[in-house]
Amino acid sequence: MIKELFIKYKGIIFYGIFGVITTVINIATYAVCYRVLGVPNVPSNIIAWLVAVLFAFITNKLYVFDSKSMEKKTVISELIKFMAARLATGGIDLLIMFIGVDVMHGPDVILKVCSNIIVIILNYVLSKLVVFKKAKTEQ
Repeated sequence: MIKELFIKYKGIIFYGIFGVITTVINIATYAVCYRVLGVPNVPSNIIAWLVAVLFAFITNKLYVFDSKSMEKKTVISELIKFMAARLATGGIDLLIMFIGVDVMHGPDVILKVCSNIIVIILNYVLSKLVVFKKAKTEQ
């Protein structure tokens, strides 16, 4: 029974596990860049985002969505779509936070949690339906 549940929800389970690891990588990369290497705040944050998104791409591709094709054309296409999706959801996060906190003076932490929930769900859906979409013959 547990094995069947794991198989049924493997993608979501792995998405959660690798999501936590991605977050740790993002924070650790930022800390190393900013605190150890003395890179300014914004470039450190950009570097951390890039490293985390690349890690997320690899783990999502191979373990979450089982996209095994290593054909150069496929990998590049998936990477571009993945980065575009993450940029879009990052923009949604910024918009929610700007409107919610700066314009409406709402509770920042509560809005950030809500925004993150929305972004996590959107990232999963976009990855499943757009980025790592399986061809009809694979399904």
